[in-house]
Amino acid sequence: MLISPTRGFLWSDVETRALLNIWGEQDVQTALDGNFRNSHVYRDVASRLADLGFDRTPDQCRIRVKSLKRQYYQAKDGFRKNNGQLLKICKFYDEMERILSNRSSVDPQDMMETMDGPEEEGVGEPSYPLQPVKLEYPAYTIPVAVASDTIAAKQQNTSGVNFPGAPPTSARSKRGRKRCATLPLDKLLERFLEQSLEAEENFYRLEEHRLEQEERRREAEHARELHMLQTLGQMFSGITTVASMAPCSNSPARRFQNATVSPLSRLQPHPEPCVETLADRSFSLGGVTHQSMEGVLPLVKKMVPPLTSKKHKGQDGRIGIIGGCQEYTGAPYFAAISALKVGADLSHVFCTKDAATVIKSYSPELIVHPVLDSPNALGEVEKWLPRLHSVVVGPGLGRDDQLLNTAKEIIYKSKAKNIPVIVDADGLWLIAKQPSVIHGYPKAILTPNAMEFSRLYEAMVCTQHQETLGRADHHRDVQQLSLAMGNITVVLKGEEDIITDGNKVITCSQEGSGRRCGGQGDLLSGSLGVFAHWAFNSSPEVTKSSDLNPSLLAGLGATALTRQCNKQAFLKHGRSTTTSDMIQEISTAFQKLFES
Repeated sequence: MLISPTRGFLWSDVETRALLNIWGEQDVQTALDGNFRNSHVYRDVASRLADLGFDRTPDQCRIRVKSLKRQYYQAKDGFRKNNGQLLKICKFYDEMERILSNRSSVDPQDMMETMDGPEEEGVGEPSYPLQPVKLEYPAYTIPVAVASDTIAAKQQNTSGVNFPGAPPTSARSKRGRKRCATLPLDKLLERFLEQSLEAEENFYRLEEHRLEQEERRREAEHARELHMLQTLGQMFSGITTVASMAPCSNSPARRFQNATVSPLSRLQPHPEPCVETLADRSFSLGGVTHQSMEGVLPLVKKMVPPLTSKKHKGQDGRIGIIGGCQEYTGAPYFAAISALKVGADLSHVFCTKDAATVIKSYSPELIVHPVLDSPNALGEVEKWLPRLHSVVVGPGLGRDDQLLNTAKEIIYKSKAKNIPVIVDADGLWLIAKQPSVIHGYPKAILTPNAMEFSRLYEAMVCTQHQETLGRADHHRDVQQLSLAMGNITVVLKGEEDIITDGNKVITCSQEGSGRRCGGQGDLLSGSLGVFAHWAFNSSPEVTKSSDLNPSLLAGLGATALTRQCNKQAFLKHGRSTTTSDMIQEISTAFQKLFES
């Protein structure tokens, strides 16, 4: 939900108490006492809040104080008949009592603030003070619509009081004249209370309508993605043979011929108008080496560090998860807790402030940093990077421009410190828009599903080859994307997980199940962060003996483990299997694959 810069929206208890501590100080109360021009005072209050780490505007501070004073006066004087419910309408009654109890008369500032109408949105219930008025204050005259023009004119000329809510004379003449009557202050405040309740009802009605519109927008976007997937499936099933395609130098048939003829013959001119790109020539000239899972899995076992009593906390992995916002709190939790279950010693989650409490409530084992949406988010994360062994960017990140820009800068800083970077979910959305962020980084691993892969392929390959993703050879598609991205490792999740660094291709054929629930990719990315740390820090003979990129070993280990967890959980829960059930199977699945 977007927060308006001029409204006091969604104040936490900690922020509210900090505001009351500052507002209740003697110098602030002295500056506010009897002074209608108080913008400079609330600027000072906002500045002090900023020193405590709370970013609020002066208007937000002023509006929040006004709301708290209304709730306090309502609890104190307005609803005494509800004895058991008094303090429920004013959560900070004691703090307000301490500050306002010494005021013996109506503060002019309070009086003006109570007549401004409802300003606070989403915090507490509306309330208005019913202050006793000294006799020296004249009775207010309020306009009451009646049919008599003569009496209204007489009251207008003799009252001499300009009521704050009264419309200008020009507007009054259009609607007809009104008669003014003298009402006590309690009736006046009661009328304002009714108007406030009506305004709040309108606000909640509009907010509900806005949320419905947002939900329909998300459903429409989801439907478009499903339609794209269906279109891709039809394209895959519709292609029967490579020979049926046009004989273009960029077509699969031509590339197949280029792979079988000499490089010299490939330099001869062709009559087709299509132009072969550099990435296509790389495929034509370079061979593809396929590795079986059975031959590589023993190497993954060798890179798993043994558990000994000589190790200290953090040695087997300190993993950082970059993601988590108000809408998505489960994904960063799944990734972080999976990293711990696989064998990491510490798991950090760098998320937005409004997601931190929710994520922390899921598990006390996680270290949660609510800094991702702070003004100095990059600096707050960067000071932790030297302590991390790998970072996972994307689970629950969302697509807010500010968060995506912060994630991009974190990737740059991680590359500078030579830290393995795993990119998943909304992080792949960022890469599809700005491929240069991760291009050519040898310790980067992308983990797209079918939809995310199609975006990356369209951004990196289709724009160069002028062709669509439609071949049945997924291995070649993934290898082509890896080459276009500078030989970074790509893990394509699907019926069989395909892992390639552009030179070698490994297919993970570990048995899983037909159950696909949300969060499985987060389990994969979190465990991949641990396997990446182990792979890049394993003994040289593990990778040199097979001439394999360490990231390929990490990708195979994580995909095999995720599939085994899915299989074991499905045997127990069937169609009801969830990611939480899979996480409970990590221990036994890991032992079966890598320690048996």
